[in-house]
Amino acid sequence: MEKGAGAPAAGGSYPQKNAEILSSQYGINLFLAGLLLTFAWAVHAVGISKSHLLSYLITLMLIQLLWMLWYLCRSCTQRRLIRDKDTHAGARWLKCGITLFAVITLILDSFKIGYYIDFSNCLSPTEGIFPVTHAVHTILQVYFLWCHAKDIIQSFKTLERFGVIHSVFTNLLLWTNGVLTESKHQLNEHKERLITLGFGNITIVLDDHAPQCNCTTTTLCSIFSQGIYYLYPFNIEYHILASTMLYVLWKNIGRKVEHHQQHKTPFKFHGITVGMVFGLIVLISTIAIVVVYLIQIGGSKIKSELALTMFYLHAIFVLALMCTAGIVALLIYRLEDRSLDNSKNPARKLDAELLVGTAAGSWLLSWGSILAIICAQAHPKYTWYNLPYSVLVIIEKYIQNLFIIESIHREQEKVNDNIKTLRIVTISRGNTLSLTPKEIYNGRAAPDSREVPCLFKGSISGREIGGGDGAKEETNQENSLVMHPDSEFPFYSSNSVTNNKRRILKNIAAFLFLCNLSLWIPPAFGCRPEYDNGLEEIVFGFEPWIIVVNLAMPFSIFYRMHSAASLFEVNCKT
Repeated sequence: MEKGAGAPAAGGSYPQKNAEILSSQYGINLFLAGLLLTFAWAVHAVGISKSHLLSYLITLMLIQLLWMLWYLCRSCTQRRLIRDKDTHAGARWLKCGITLFAVITLILDSFKIGYYIDFSNCLSPTEGIFPVTHAVHTILQVYFLWCHAKDIIQSFKTLERFGVIHSVFTNLLLWTNGVLTESKHQLNEHKERLITLGFGNITIVLDDHAPQCNCTTTTLCSIFSQGIYYLYPFNIEYHILASTMLYVLWKNIGRKVEHHQQHKTPFKFHGITVGMVFGLIVLISTIAIVVVYLIQIGGSKIKSELALTMFYLHAIFVLALMCTAGIVALLIYRLEDRSLDNSKNPARKLDAELLVGTAAGSWLLSWGSILAIICAQAHPKYTWYNLPYSVLVIIEKYIQNLFIIESIHREQEKVNDNIKTLRIVTISRGNTLSLTPKEIYNGRAAPDSREVPCLFKGSISGREIGGGDGAKEETNQENSLVMHPDSEFPFYSSNSVTNNKRRILKNIAAFLFLCNLSLWIPPAFGCRPEYDNGLEEIVFGFEPWIIVVNLAMPFSIFYRMHSAASLFEVNCKT
C-alpha cells in the first residue's frame, strides 16, 4: 500500500522535470543559433548580412510579445484567485533599477529610429523596424516584470516554461547584440590610441559597418551616431537584468513554497553617513578621472601615459580601501554567532552564482595583464602600475564575494522574543507625572522615550499593568525600583556592542555599493586600460588579446552593477 500510494507522487514529478529539461534545451539552441548568426555578421561571412540578424531578433521579440500578452490576459481573467508569490524575487529597488535602464533604452531606440531616417537611402528596412519593435518589447516587458516577477506559476506549467525560457534567451541575445555593436565601435578608437602610444606596428583593419551613403542632415546624424554609443551601456545592463529576473521566474514554475511572514527591510540613510560620504567622494573622483582620461588618452604619447598612470593610481587606492573594508566586515562576521539560512531560494542562489561567474571575466583580464608584465621584454614606466592594479582586482573580488554571499545567507535577527511592554510610572515628590506604555526592545526604550534614563537613577518605578491585585498596587516611596537594571536588563552592554557592529556593517555595505557603481563607470563609458595599455597586445598579439577582452569585459562590467545591487540588498537586510 505504501508503494502504491507513493507512485503517483513520484510519477507526477517526471512530466514537470522533463518539461524543465526540454525548455532549457530549447532556449540553449535558440541562443546558440542567434550567437552563430551574430558571429557570422561580425566577421563578414558570405551570405550573412545585418538584416538577417535583425530579422531573427525581431522574430524572437514578436514571439515573446505574443506570449506576454497571452499571460497578461490570462492573469486578468484569474485575478481573483490567490496565487503563491516568491517574496525574495523582484524586489522593488530592482524593479526601479530596470525601469531606469529601460527608459534610457527607449531613448536609444528613438536615436536609432532617427539614425535610420537620416540614412534610409542605404539602410535595410529591418534597421528601422528593429528599434520600433524593441521599444514596444521594452515597454511591455517592464510592465510584465513589475506585475508578475514574483509569480509562482502553477497552471499551464509546460507551456509557461517554454514561454519564460524563450524570454530569457531573447534578452540574452539582445544583450549579446548590444555588446558586439558597442565593442566594434570601441575597437577603432582604441586602435588610434595605441598608435599614439608608439605601437604603430598594429596594422589590422577594423570595420564598424558604417553606412555607404551620405546623411541627409549632417548635424543630426552626428548627434545620433555619437549618442547611440553612449547609451549602449544602459541598454546592455537592462537586458541582462531582465534575463536574470525572468530566469528566477522560470525556476519558480511549479515550486512549492512555505508560507511565512516576510519582514520588510526598507533602505534607510540613517546610520550610514560615514559610508555614504566616503563612497560619494570615490564616485565623484572617479567621474573626474574618467573625464580627464577620455580627454587626454590618444592626444599624444605623453598625455596618454599620464592618463594611464592617473587611472592606475586612482584605481589602486580605491581597490585597497575596498579590500580593507571587506576584511573588516568579514572579521565582524567571525565575531558574531549567527546561523545561515540554507532554505531553497532561486533568487539568492542565482545572485551567488552570478557573482562568482562574472568575476571570472575580471580575473581573466587581470591574469593576462600579470603574465604580460612578466613576459614582456620592454616595460614603459606606466605599465608597472598595472601589476598592483591587476593583483588588487583579483583580491578585492575574492573578499567582496565572500562578504556578499555570506551576508545574503545570514538569517535576520529575530526580535519578537526580546520585546517587553512595560508601564513606566514616573514618580516625582509623590505625584504621578506620566503614565505611558513603553516598548522596551532588548532592554532599550523606544526612541521617543524620555523617562527611561531615570530608570537607572532611582527616580521612577515600573510595574506590569494586568488584572487582579496587580492593578491596585501603588508605589509611594521614592528611589524604589520594582525592576532593577542589574537583574532585568543584563543585556544592555551586549546590545550596544551588537548595534555598533551592525552600524559598521551598514556603513561598509554603503561604501562598497558606491565604490562598485564608481568602478562600473570607467569600462562602461570607454575608459578601458586593458585596450589602451598596449603591453598585452605586444605579448599576446593584437587579435588574440582583443578577442579575450571582448569576451571578458561584458562580464566584468556586469559584475560591478550586480555587486552594487547585491550590496544594496545587504544594506537593507543588515
